Amino acid sequence: MKYANAWRAFGLALAAAGLIHSAQAQGLRPEVGKPLQQAGELLKAGKAREALAKVREAEAVGGKSAAEQLTIDRMKAAAAQRAGDMGLAIQALESIHGRVGGSEQGQLAEQIAAAYAQQRNNAKAAQWVEKAIASGNTGSGIRQLQSYLQGATGDFAAVAREAAAAVAAAEQAGRRPAEGDLLRLADAQQRLNNLAGYGNTLEKLLLNYPKKDYWSAYLARLPRKAGFSSRYELDVWRLRFASDTLSKPEEYMEMAQLALQAGHPAEGRRVAEQGFKLGVLGTGAEAGRHQRLRDLAIRQEESVKAGLSARASEAAKQVEGDALVNIGYAFVTIGDVDQGLKFIEQGIAKGKLKRPDEAKLRLGMAQLQSAATRAKATATLRSVRGTEGTADIARLWLVAGNS
Repeated sequence: MKYANAWRAFGLALAAAGLIHSAQAQGLRPEVGKPLQQAGELLKAGKAREALAKVREAEAVGGKSAAEQLTIDRMKAAAAQRAGDMGLAIQALESIHGRVGGSEQGQLAEQIAAAYAQQRNNAKAAQWVEKAIASGNTGSGIRQLQSYLQGATGDFAAVAREAAAAVAAAEQAGRRPAEGDLLRLADAQQRLNNLAGYGNTLEKLLLNYPKKDYWSAYLARLPRKAGFSSRYELDVWRLRFASDTLSKPEEYMEMAQLALQAGHPAEGRRVAEQGFKLGVLGTGAEAGRHQRLRDLAIRQEESVKAGLSARASEAAKQVEGDALVNIGYAFVTIGDVDQGLKFIEQGIAKGKLKRPDEAKLRLGMAQLQSAATRAKATATLRSVRGTEGTADIARLWLVAGNS
């Protein structure tokens, strides 16, 4: 199980503790200290069963003091664990737990719980988890073990409650929630078919830990979010391109085609060229089709560039600012960011926009592409509202822009 490695690591720590005790031999008689020292050396050599035999020699000595018995039990727990005798290891650990105090009690309780979980005795494991928490052990390890046990019994509602509480506590304290807590919460929500909650948690994972896996998972769900408009389908592909989560030929082709349909052939050409550069496009049975799409994007790019200035003049005559915003973003896609920013800002200043939040989104996206305005992009993107997808896309560009 997933806690086996942690349990083995603790066994090594116990062995080290036993070695220290026996090596120092403070308060230990030679007839106890010597076999324990030998047991420690055997453990270091990977001879766990031989180490157990030496522990038994020390245990057979009569009239042992409390310190001697505690040292024996520490070495016994380590040797038994390494020998695969989990029953004996648990027995020794439980004996130690009753004779120590402070934080060590909570740590030992966690290891006993993990050992019982390895034996698939989840009931006993759960009891020791509670003892660990009651002793003040509330670290990530014990919480993960608690979630594992709850999940093993199908109590994903309990997993969700525990993880949600940990996430909320971190957020209220102004800290980034632990990735493990977010993952546990997302998994429990998915198992409980809480799709809305799962989507929110997935977004938190992405915002706090912008890894490719989280980008892929979140962007795959975003178009299916309630109220999300198909108008922003290309924007989702733009985020996939920016987050380097395109991988298949059909994905590069789909985005390039959408860019051409939107009147942004320069963007489509860049996507296609990236596909060729990475060897995703230009090979296989569809290689000819890939090349034709790139050639089409190049021809259309030349045509669009030639007519942009005239289109900008016409847009400037309109009462509404939408056309200027669109023309401005077209300039951005061909690499003329400064000119594009000028027209987008003019369009927003005109007012009477049909989609004011989309205009702010385009402004923020353009600002991200210029070193001179990059600092302004954060405030612009944070100001984007809307329920059709603009606010979601703006938040994601804040992540992509800082990754």
